[in-house]
Amino acid sequence: MGTFKIEGGHQLKGSIQPQGAKNEALQILCAVLLTPEKVTISNIPDIVDVNKLIMLLGNLGVKTQKNGPGSYTFQSDDINLKYLESEQFKEEGRGLRGSIMIVGPLLARFGKGYIPKPGGDKIGRRRLDTHFEGFIKLGAKFRYNREDYFYGVEAKKLQGTYMLLDEASVTGTANIVMAAVLAEGTTTIYNAACEPYLQQLCKMLNRMGAKISGVGSNLLVIEGVDELGGTEHRMLPDMIEIGSWIGLAAMTKSELTIKNVSWEDLGQIPEVFRKLGITVERQGDDIHVPAHKDGYEIQNYIDGSILTIADAPWPGFTPDLLSIVLVVATQARGSVLVHQKMFESRLFFVDKLIDMGAKIILCDPHRASVIGHDFKSQLKATTMVSPDIRAGISLLIAALSAKGTSTIHNIEQIDRGYENIDERLRAIGAKIVRL
Repeated sequence: MGTFKIEGGHQLKGSIQPQGAKNEALQILCAVLLTPEKVTISNIPDIVDVNKLIMLLGNLGVKTQKNGPGSYTFQSDDINLKYLESEQFKEEGRGLRGSIMIVGPLLARFGKGYIPKPGGDKIGRRRLDTHFEGFIKLGAKFRYNREDYFYGVEAKKLQGTYMLLDEASVTGTANIVMAAVLAEGTTTIYNAACEPYLQQLCKMLNRMGAKISGVGSNLLVIEGVDELGGTEHRMLPDMIEIGSWIGLAAMTKSELTIKNVSWEDLGQIPEVFRKLGITVERQGDDIHVPAHKDGYEIQNYIDGSILTIADAPWPGFTPDLLSIVLVVATQARGSVLVHQKMFESRLFFVDKLIDMGAKIILCDPHRASVIGHDFKSQLKATTMVSPDIRAGISLLIAALSAKGTSTIHNIEQIDRGYENIDERLRAIGAKIVRL
């Protein structure tokens, strides 16, 4: 189990470049299975979850060629479907949440797709019903082996249909879209997720020859085609990492510039941080956060009631940044209620912040009330264990702002989502060592 040792209380300074988007990468990489032609993808983050998926695709028979940092060419012209029924696949597929998205492309192109029950973060239940209900509506037969938690779908040829998704699941929508592009006839998906990463997937598929309209809305119409060709694709910067760096700058009273953030794809992220009192300046396509020497003050609602920050499907605020918001609020002037609607275990890391001296009341598994210190009392260093990716980065930000030397164990969780994070933080002045 890896460990970070962090000496807190130091101001940082400089610029930082966000990595490619993890959540986009998991979708885009699975889409290479839809064509026998070459697909070149750039700005791929060098992180554990993505590298696991690239390895899994290689074991499935996808030819992978590394062109340079973050750039790969994939070719799926000789797929080994027997691998899907092997013990090796059951083990490797189980260790990665994003592996579920290979099912749609395999089902569409080869008539069958299998997956073991995926792992990932310990943040509560994440249902797979939306994925499989979509495949069944397209005409697939579903089976589930309860003994080894193994799912399967099979179909000679998928048929286009109308469907209303029970939830606007990002991975569910992506999976169904990838299945529908090669189905016969027209598929209409209502209550589709419309996150920028899903828009990126649809644009890439259209360049490959798919016919998807309504991109960016919650109503997608897909005319099935017989085959898809190759393409080139560049991934967006990771909006979760961008939000993490805004929070880091505020908590450490540091002046930071976040480079090439793709402002038009950030949605409400800058505005939510502004509501917490943080100055977020646009400089071209960069974000500049000045040093908040006098702290930052949470805005109440117009009637004076306490601000609530809650997650919602896009264009609402992403749930992946609520952990960051919660940490940032611990040193604000004022109070805020953080409402995590989507995952019932994601706020369970707050006990570690309370140990550091934060004033947080965990109301229930979904809500936490935070009373800010206004920097009058620094967080105190402690020893912690990272429970998931986003809680891990939040605890890291807390440690960098705290007085004394903190230790964070199980940093493999952080490495799953953040590329070379210790090196990049040291480059802007952080005192962090990987043990």
